[in-house]
Amino acid sequence: MHIAPLETDDLQTWLDYWSHVHVTGIDLGLERVIPVAEKLGVITPDATVLTVAGTNGKGSTSTTLASILNAQGYNVGLYQSPHIYRFNERVKLAGQEVDDQSLIDAFVLVDQARRACNLSLSFFEATTLAAFVIFKHKACDVWVLEVGLGGRLDVVNVVNPNVAVITNIGLDHTDWLGDTIEKIAFEKAGIIRPNIPVIFGGQQQLPQAIQDKVTECNAQLYALNRDYFYQDTLDGQTWNFASSGTTLKLPLGSLAVDNISTAVAAILVSGLQVSQQAIAKGIQSAKLQGRFEVRSIQDKTVIFDAGHNPHGVEFLLKQLRKFLEYNKQYTEVIAVFSMLADKDINSVVKLLKNTVLKWKIAPMNVPRAAPLPQLEAALHGESVENFENIQVAFQSALEQSNNNQLILVCGSFHTLEAVWEYLENVNE
Repeated sequence: MHIAPLETDDLQTWLDYWSHVHVTGIDLGLERVIPVAEKLGVITPDATVLTVAGTNGKGSTSTTLASILNAQGYNVGLYQSPHIYRFNERVKLAGQEVDDQSLIDAFVLVDQARRACNLSLSFFEATTLAAFVIFKHKACDVWVLEVGLGGRLDVVNVVNPNVAVITNIGLDHTDWLGDTIEKIAFEKAGIIRPNIPVIFGGQQQLPQAIQDKVTECNAQLYALNRDYFYQDTLDGQTWNFASSGTTLKLPLGSLAVDNISTAVAAILVSGLQVSQQAIAKGIQSAKLQGRFEVRSIQDKTVIFDAGHNPHGVEFLLKQLRKFLEYNKQYTEVIAVFSMLADKDINSVVKLLKNTVLKWKIAPMNVPRAAPLPQLEAALHGESVENFENIQVAFQSALEQSNNNQLILVCGSFHTLEAVWEYLENVNE
């Protein structure tokens, strides 16, 4: 029996408590959460709520939405997961990570409500409800909520959105969400509510499950390449957004244009007053670690990308080709690579192998990490070097690469995390 740390002012103690209070880490379903959310008064907030689901691009889209709305001067609460370094990254107010005390105060309230309802909550449920409590107490005008897993049964879905955004549908988390695009689309479509605008930002054909839910809810659907469009311009600095009655020339940001355009489409149908200047400013200031993040480290160019499924890697390659087009000095790519064992490693390698010259691989230091033999089997016939851990693999890439070689760190957020940790330790 884990006793709630009601007297503590230590955030980590609370996080440990929520890790143990429920039997399973992932427990999809809203039956337990709804009574607690009702008691906390967070189900229908006095705010405009934009909920973002999808297989890839959720982080970039929700970051861009919040950045644009912050630029306009709204009081924005942004909720995302997972975090990279600190738990506080999951909850942002006006673009800044929330402080420990606000989280602790929210956890006390969530735990009191949970006990009053005589229910247990998983770590993700409790921490998501805490974010909602903070947004309510800080009187945020707008809540931008990123769905953790799926949509229909994810705890984020206890809150009724004013706009539903589905970035795209790909095969990922098939154990939880189903093994076909339509089954996964059905789960994502669970965030749609009656009579609200729905943005679909996928490049693929609209899944029938989303169309069915839109029809059932009498929602208004806006789909990429049907109702809104984006187009690169020749100057390499700007791009054009177009929808019925609206054409905007906008600056390129550091995130992918697919996701930025989906965020812009959502803003335009949200009913919120936002100027073109705020849209441009928000796009330029939107940053997200690990989404085609280009850094210079010891005079070497390193790209970090967290794409961990075929859809995400196709996206990475699209951006990489564009980058190489504008930076012709790079003729070779060296990959520091590792993945989780339950991901589609073969398909990811197949996509990358025409671009990557050399692979430096190592197992990750996490429970679901793919062992070296699994990585080697997928990379059969490629130029591969093995290392005991990611940090050593990255060090080798830095030391051995030359100026015409680009270093790509990819395969999993955990791969990136290991390198970031290494860089922090060497004070790069």
